[in-house]
Amino acid sequence: MRYLEDFAVGQVTHYPPRTVSEEEIIAFARVYDPQPFHLDKEAAKQSLFGGLCASGWHTAGIVMRMLVDHMAGRYASMGSPGIDQLRWVRPVFPGDTLSLKGEVIDVKPSRSKPDRGVVTSRYELRNQKGEIVLTMQSKGMYARRPQAKD
Repeated sequence: MRYLEDFAVGQVTHYPPRTVSEEEIIAFARVYDPQPFHLDKEAAKQSLFGGLCASGWHTAGIVMRMLVDHMAGRYASMGSPGIDQLRWVRPVFPGDTLSLKGEVIDVKPSRSKPDRGVVTSRYELRNQKGEIVLTMQSKGMYARRPQAKD
């Protein structure tokens, strides 16, 4: 299990890549972002994107899934107090393979709750061409390592 004490400023993590399908783009858009360029290939050709593309919220959801898949059961995560910055830099198209890189930029033990602290990380999501498609800066709350009892 990794605790707050196991994070250090400058630490970099690479997450396994994930390919986005046309079906998942459309399925997400139907429920959460039903704009024509996320739903209809022909309408999307006429948009500024030039083709069907994923919702930015879908792309952010992919990042979340990559983080959870990597951390589940291995980190003493206590949730998140939020995202400080989220940017959709380029569209994500069907067939794009996305890779995530995270870098720790701050680690702060809590002053009011000594059993936890906050790690601030900066994330870059890139497509198979190496182009940045999303950037995000977020905070994660982590438990501190339990003290051994005498």
